[in-house]
Amino acid sequence: MATWYQESSKTEKRTFWACYMGWGLDALDVQMFSLAIPALIAAFGLSKTEAGLIGGVTLFAGAFGGWIGGALADRYGRVKALQITILWFALATFACAFAQTYTQLLVLKTIQGLGFGGEWAAGAVLMAEVIRPQHRGKALGAIQSAWAVGWGAAVLLATAAFHFLPQDLAWRLLFAAGLLPALLTVYVRRSIPEPTRAERKETGSASILQTLIGIFHPSVLRSTMIGGLFGIGAHGGYAALTTFLPTFLRQERGLSVLGSGGYLAVIIVAFFCGCVTSGMLSDRIGRRANVAVFAAACIATVLIYVFAPLSNGQMLILGFPLGFFSAGIPASMAALFSELYPEGVRGTGVGFCYNFGRVVSAGFPVLVGFMSERIGLGAAIGIDAAFAYSLVLLAVLMLPETRGKAFGVEKAAATG
Repeated sequence: MATWYQESSKTEKRTFWACYMGWGLDALDVQMFSLAIPALIAAFGLSKTEAGLIGGVTLFAGAFGGWIGGALADRYGRVKALQITILWFALATFACAFAQTYTQLLVLKTIQGLGFGGEWAAGAVLMAEVIRPQHRGKALGAIQSAWAVGWGAAVLLATAAFHFLPQDLAWRLLFAAGLLPALLTVYVRRSIPEPTRAERKETGSASILQTLIGIFHPSVLRSTMIGGLFGIGAHGGYAALTTFLPTFLRQERGLSVLGSGGYLAVIIVAFFCGCVTSGMLSDRIGRRANVAVFAAACIATVLIYVFAPLSNGQMLILGFPLGFFSAGIPASMAALFSELYPEGVRGTGVGFCYNFGRVVSAGFPVLVGFMSERIGLGAAIGIDAAFAYSLVLLAVLMLPETRGKAFGVEKAAATG
C-alpha cells in the first residue's frame, strides 16, 4: 500500500481518507446493532424474529439507498451525495438512541439503512474517479478493508459500554455514538473537491427518475444484468456462509469458541487482509482474473470446510482462509462496477449492481434452512455457498477486462 499511497496527490489522499472513514463509520454503526441485540430484546421484550426483522429491513432499505444514492451522485455530484448520505445515516443512528418503542426503532433503522447504502455508492464512485487508473483496485480494496476497522471498533465500544454501564443505558450510548460520522461531513466539505465531470451538461437536467432508469438503456443493459448477477453471487455466497456457519460449528461440530473475542478477531483480521490483497491483485493481474481466483478459492475452501473429515482444530484454522477469500470478492466490486459504466450513470450503476445482489441474497439463508432439513446443515451451507460463488465466476467471465480504464477525470485530480 505504501508505494501507491506515496505516489498519490493531496486530493487523492484526502479523498481516500474521507471514503475510508466513511465506510469504517458505516461498519461501526451497522455492527453496533448486532452487538446490541440482546439488550434490545430485553428492553423491548422482543422475540428473535422481531429483532431479526430490524436487521432485515435495514439491509433492505440499504439496497434501495444504494441505488438512490448512486443516482444522487450522478445528478448532483459525488461529493455532495457523500455529504448528504453520511449526515443522513449519522443522524438516523443517533435518533435510534432515543427510541421508546419497537415500532420507533424499526422505522429509524429503516431510515438509517437508506443512508448506509447510499454512502457506499457515492464513496465508491468518488474514489474510483479521483484515483489514477493504475491504483484504482488497490485504493478501493483498501477502502473496503475499513469495514473490518469499523467492525473492530464496534466490538471494543460495545465491550466497554456494557462493562461500565447498565444494559439499558449501554445500548443507547452505542447508538448515540453513531453521530460521530456527522463530523466527517465537515472534512469532506472543506477538503474534497468535486471530480471534473465531462458529461455534466448532459446529465444535469435529467430527473432522478431518469437517472435511476438510465442503467437499463440498451447501451449499458448488458453491464447492468451481468453486474446484478455478480452482486447476487457475491452477497448470496456470503449470506449462505455466515448466517448459519456459527450454528453449524456449534451444533454439528460442538465448537463453543464462536462467541470468544479471539475467534472474532481472527475473522476481522482475515477480512481486512482479504480486502487489501484483492485490491493489489486486481491492479496486477486484472479484474477478471482476480475475481476468478477468489471465487474459485471460495468454492474450494467452503466445500473442504463442510465436507472434508477435519478435526475441530483444523476447522478453526481454516476459518482464516475462508474469511480471507470471501472478503476478496466484495473488495473488487467497487472498481469493477465503476469501470463498467459511463460517467452519466456510473453512480447509479455501481449502487444498483452492488445492492441488487444484497436484496436477492436474502433468499440464500432461507434456502439453506430449507435444504438443511433434508441433507443436513453442513451440506446445505456448502452447496448453496458454492452455487452462489459459481454465479460470481460465471458473471466475471462474461464481463470485459477493465483494468486501467481512464475516466477522463484522473488527470485533474492527480495535479491537486
